[in-house]
Amino acid sequence: MLNRLLGNIQGVRTGGGGGKGGFPGGGVPGGKGAMTGGAGLILLVVGGLAVNASLFNVDGGHRAIKYSRLHGIRRDVYPEGTHFRIPWLETPIITDVRAKPRNIASLTGTKDLQMVNITVRVLSRPRVEELATIYRELGTDYDERVLPSIVNETLKSVVAQFNASQLITQREMVSRLVRDNLTRRASRFNIVLDDVSLTHVAFSPEFTHAVEAKQIAQQVAQRAAFLVDQAIQEKQSIIVRAQGEAKSAELIGEAVKNNKGFLQLRKLEAARDIAQMIANSNNRVMLDSGSLLLDVQNLDPSTQKK
Repeated sequence: MLNRLLGNIQGVRTGGGGGKGGFPGGGVPGGKGAMTGGAGLILLVVGGLAVNASLFNVDGGHRAIKYSRLHGIRRDVYPEGTHFRIPWLETPIITDVRAKPRNIASLTGTKDLQMVNITVRVLSRPRVEELATIYRELGTDYDERVLPSIVNETLKSVVAQFNASQLITQREMVSRLVRDNLTRRASRFNIVLDDVSLTHVAFSPEFTHAVEAKQIAQQVAQRAAFLVDQAIQEKQSIIVRAQGEAKSAELIGEAVKNNKGFLQLRKLEAARDIAQMIANSNNRVMLDSGSLLLDVQNLDPSTQKK
């Protein structure tokens, strides 16, 4: 068809200079060929535009639904690729179905009436098989319409069950409750939440200072208790040592009373220690052996009296 159209255009260019009134090479046959070539060109252009208007593309990570002027929003979901539509009668609506992150901050109160600022990171995407319902009820900005309200309400209902200190010590439980409740609420709007996490928890400056003061007071109290326990242990050790010394003195007295050789044994032990100390010393000792308890020959009191 394209070759025929080009031939008609070439005939218009070369056959328009002859006589009148239907003679070969005259004006009438050349004018008829020009009209035919122009009509073919117009038809070709119109056909190309019609084909182009009848096709639409769905990019990766997107899905499409159709709006029909006769039936409204159709429930058919079109995957990635090129698809056919009826021009003017049908309009494609292309939606991004990839997961999108969103940070939402909420100021809420705890069980003990402390204000806390919590930031939640939500990773959401639409449910593909319900794109028609989502578009009909919420539009293309479904996440902007739904997520801020349900996140704030869920955070307030969950955080109100815990004290301020429990938000820190039981953060995993708080995060799990928020995730479960938020996933259940979002499913009512055909929104899938791939991930919900608490990224930031901040208390008021007054509460932070009170917590720090409480921690310091607890540390001081623990140190005071440690010092008291240390004093008690030292007291008990002194008592035990005194009792041991008293018991030792009592045993020594009984030994001296029962056996006169006990003192001589102790003197021998003392003389041995003194002798060992003097032997290892570099100093010269000028005292007599009696003063240094080294006179082991004269240890018997009965012998000294004689």
